[in-house]
Amino acid sequence: MKVLSANNLIKAGLAAMLSMFLLAPAHAEPDTKLWPIMKEAFFAKRDMQEVDFIKIDAPRRAESGAQVPVTFSIDNAAAKGVVITKLYAFVDANPIPLTATYHLSQALGNFQLATRIRFETDAFVRLVGETADGKLYIASREIRAAGGCGGTVDGDEASIRASAGKIKFKVDQPVTLNSPTAITFNIKHPMRTGLQRELVSQGFVPAFYINKVVFAYNAAPVLTIDVGVGTAEDPYFKFNFVPAALGKLDVTAHDNEGKGFVQQIDVNH
Repeated sequence: MKVLSANNLIKAGLAAMLSMFLLAPAHAEPDTKLWPIMKEAFFAKRDMQEVDFIKIDAPRRAESGAQVPVTFSIDNAAAKGVVITKLYAFVDANPIPLTATYHLSQALGNFQLATRIRFETDAFVRLVGETADGKLYIASREIRAAGGCGGTVDGDEASIRASAGKIKFKVDQPVTLNSPTAITFNIKHPMRTGLQRELVSQGFVPAFYINKVVFAYNAAPVLTIDVGVGTAEDPYFKFNFVPAALGKLDVTAHDNEGKGFVQQIDVNH
């Protein structure tokens, strides 16, 4: 079975979703009709099972559509042998609905990740899990939030670009081998969507965003994130991993203009 990459998924669904977003009237309620169309655009006619072992924790109503806190998790015991290797996170009413794709490893243990995402209007978060053999599972949650994808941007462009890529990266102490250990990552970046307008000219500001973050421990992959513009400004990820030995934790981030940003932490007791 052919598995589409995150980039191909975006290309497959973006035109249809942008068209729906621009032509449809605003909805006061999250629109349940969006997901079947999006599912077809991104996953064609592949079967998808609704499950409760994939979980989405988030406020029912967020203070800001530009910074909506969410936590994604997988309950391995409840999954009963289903091993998710990839998670697609969607906000189904966003003009660009795929916020990120998470490539998982066994080093994550019982997967749990906190991040912040954007909402253009009230919508459902859809978290689609995929196994190595292509089986699909889904969990959903309704969230009320708005105004996070478009609008206007302003500020000193030179200063914004000078600070873009600055990383804050830490591992919680003390570290206990073979036990969950929390990693917190935050990178300074405006995460421009390409749908925002410059305040004075009202012209569209080009997309400028982090598009990939790779975490590795002792050179072995831990978590790779294909980041979309639905991820909030100054991307933040906090998750657990299970170190089997002491070593070095590396993170490498890339943006859509080809720049790379690297940081390393020594993990010890």
